[in-house]
Amino acid sequence: MANLSLETSVAERAVVVSLRGELDLAGAAALEQELARLEEESAATLLLDLRGVGFMDSSGLRVIAVASQRAQELGRRLALVPGPEQVMRVFEITRMRERLDFVDDAREVTEAA
Repeated sequence: MANLSLETSVAERAVVVSLRGELDLAGAAALEQELARLEEESAATLLLDLRGVGFMDSSGLRVIAVASQRAQELGRRLALVPGPEQVMRVFEITRMRERLDFVDDAREVTEAA
């Protein structure tokens, strides 16, 4: 049983997945399944909200990196709302913070201009 809960919602311009808990090996598998299911959605943008993630390891980072690549291949945008400092440290150490699309406010992505 994963110690990660996912809540998926549809906003005006994006599908939003809010993560809460631990994005470790077990949690990464749950996120991977949800992302695969969401590939069938027609939204141009997928937003992963990491504010509720208390812990993330390399397996969580891998799922996010693969999802970003997959979104590019499909002509979609994958954006992320930054998580707590300990989660963001994983992105910084691996220099993935520079390569991924982080937004300061989810409304930048979800609300129509």
